[in-house]
Amino acid sequence: MSGKADAGTPGLPWRPYATLALVMLMWSGNFIVGRAVQGAIPPFTLALARWSGAAALLLPFAWPHVRADRRVLAANWRIVLLLGLTGVAAFNALIYSGLRFTTASNGLLLQAAIPALVLLFDRTVFGQRFPALQVFAVLLSMVGVALIVLRGDPGAILGLTFNIGDLMILAATACWAAYTSLLRLRPPCHPLVLLLATFAIGIAVMLPLSAWELAHGATIRVTPATVGAIVYVAVLPSLVAYILYNAAVRDLGAAAAGQTITLLPLFGALLAAALLDERLHAFHAVGMSAILGGIVLGALAGRRRVAEFP
Repeated sequence: MSGKADAGTPGLPWRPYATLALVMLMWSGNFIVGRAVQGAIPPFTLALARWSGAAALLLPFAWPHVRADRRVLAANWRIVLLLGLTGVAAFNALIYSGLRFTTASNGLLLQAAIPALVLLFDRTVFGQRFPALQVFAVLLSMVGVALIVLRGDPGAILGLTFNIGDLMILAATACWAAYTSLLRLRPPCHPLVLLLATFAIGIAVMLPLSAWELAHGATIRVTPATVGAIVYVAVLPSLVAYILYNAAVRDLGAAAAGQTITLLPLFGALLAAALLDERLHAFHAVGMSAILGGIVLGALAGRRRVAEFP
């Protein structure tokens, strides 16, 4: 699609946006699962299990293409390594580790900075210029996130405290923004081959970290819940979501795709209401309106620019 509307549809390219909404729903579930298994699975070990499971499921489908694309991967090993380190290894290790020390509210609030950081990376690294409408759209979505996280009380921001976990989450957001922006440099190989390569990098990084935490007394409590958590994070937030997200970045560009990250706290609230019987309030509706309004404005602004991935 290359950032254009669907054939025969004069409006916005709704299909990649619908795909991204599904991705954010999966990642919201990953956030909840990551918090739920604290103490049962050490963070680096959870990340190792996640990427090992995802790679094992992906391997039979990607392997037929590996032979044809191995020279392309070798010639572009630097960008493949960078994508694997930022989007797979570092991001997830920092998220799982940061959730041990910080609150869910802080984590969601800090992740709302990802769209702004994507714009910053695109501007500083690639010289991409954005119209004022695009910048306003990002800010509007971030306001919507703040309304939900702060439960409609702007004064609550004064009561937030930050610690080492917040620094980890902030570093993770920078890694994801870099990954999203750098996807424009992906090598011309089959998408499954690139995904398998980045998963392998994540496994290589997590393996010694997992061994280290287990050697220092961390344990795994094997229960149906922990097994189910590992299966979930390996299949949906990893394998399925990364395939869909990478394709959406190709179709829409980094800025538009990255802005949909602001849907995470909204879906998190909806999942909490559905699974944990938590009540929804008026501030959820106001925050949702701001988030969705920002995404729509961002899409409109994106249509005025030349497609990033022709």
